[in-house]
Amino acid sequence: MSLLASVLLLSLGVIGTNAGRIAVQSDHFVKDGHRVFLSGANTAWVSYGYDFGNHQYQQRRSQFIHKLDMVKNAGGNSMRTWVHIHGATSPQFDGSGHVTGLDRDGSFIEEFKQYLDDAQQRGILIFPTLWNGAVVQEADKLRGLIKDTNKLQSYLDHALIPWVKAVKDHPALGGWDIINEFEGFINPEIHDSEPCFDTTFLRNSGAGWAGKLYTAKELQRFVNWQADAILRTDPHALVTAGSWSQKSQSDQWGDKNLYSDHCLTLAGGKANGKLNFYSTHAYAWQGNFPSDSVFKHSCSDYKLDKPLVVAEFMEKDNSGAGMNDAQMFTYIYTHCYAGAWVWSDDTESAQAAGIRALKGQPDVVAGTV
Repeated sequence: MSLLASVLLLSLGVIGTNAGRIAVQSDHFVKDGHRVFLSGANTAWVSYGYDFGNHQYQQRRSQFIHKLDMVKNAGGNSMRTWVHIHGATSPQFDGSGHVTGLDRDGSFIEEFKQYLDDAQQRGILIFPTLWNGAVVQEADKLRGLIKDTNKLQSYLDHALIPWVKAVKDHPALGGWDIINEFEGFINPEIHDSEPCFDTTFLRNSGAGWAGKLYTAKELQRFVNWQADAILRTDPHALVTAGSWSQKSQSDQWGDKNLYSDHCLTLAGGKANGKLNFYSTHAYAWQGNFPSDSVFKHSCSDYKLDKPLVVAEFMEKDNSGAGMNDAQMFTYIYTHCYAGAWVWSDDTESAQAAGIRALKGQPDVVAGTV
């Protein structure tokens, strides 16, 4: 490598202190100077909310390994896995709703490292999703973290920061997904003079399906504080939050990007609490994709300043509007998106066929870690 090339890559964070880790470069990812497209699947869980901590992973490990092997054998390189969800078994809460640790038995970090070791052996990058906004379950625990900043700080201090410190140098850690589809919880009826907090553009969109529990500002603060804690602990971490659709993650066509740097920092006040890549989900409704769906556009149409990963989609139940998984993977890859993770509800054969559709592409590097 020439001296000029080394200096350029160092300036991009690709070598030096970030050597060997996946990083952002413009609208895509790179690793060791080579472009990488994230191709894989959602796990998303084996036992919903009961996979990690309190010695639970060993009971689920064979099923996690089965999914890792499927992605590896199909030529994929990454997987999205849900962890806390609503706080059923992790983190550990006291009677007042404050977080005291990652789990009751103190085994969480050891278990999650074992999962990362299992992924590393198969060349798979893991992107843990912390919380879920699409379904109301164990609502009181999560509600406390969203509404009460003292409780949220207790999670950062006693759970998230220790977790990030423990795994930040693991080769199989790809990045962090703060919350899945916070639009399920959002109140779409809030008018506010600040556009970041005005959710009236979401009226009649379906947003709020899991209960119109929180304002945009509360949810944005929730994301901002956790992103800040992760990036202060590990400045080279990749951080995202998965939107339910592009309606709330783009400023085009009358939509609004509630996940922008400006909106997140305005809501939470943490200057480092920004996403460094976007991720969105794409499902057809009544056999058709909405007009702002990723399957109606190239990534450049959204005029975003970061990579965009399509983190959920599937062909089952006509969720692909007539497209199968292989066609959707191909569309995502050829329309400048940065990654594709098929949803876990699709049949394993369909998932594998989708991932295999990109096998052999130069930037779909199997065995990435």
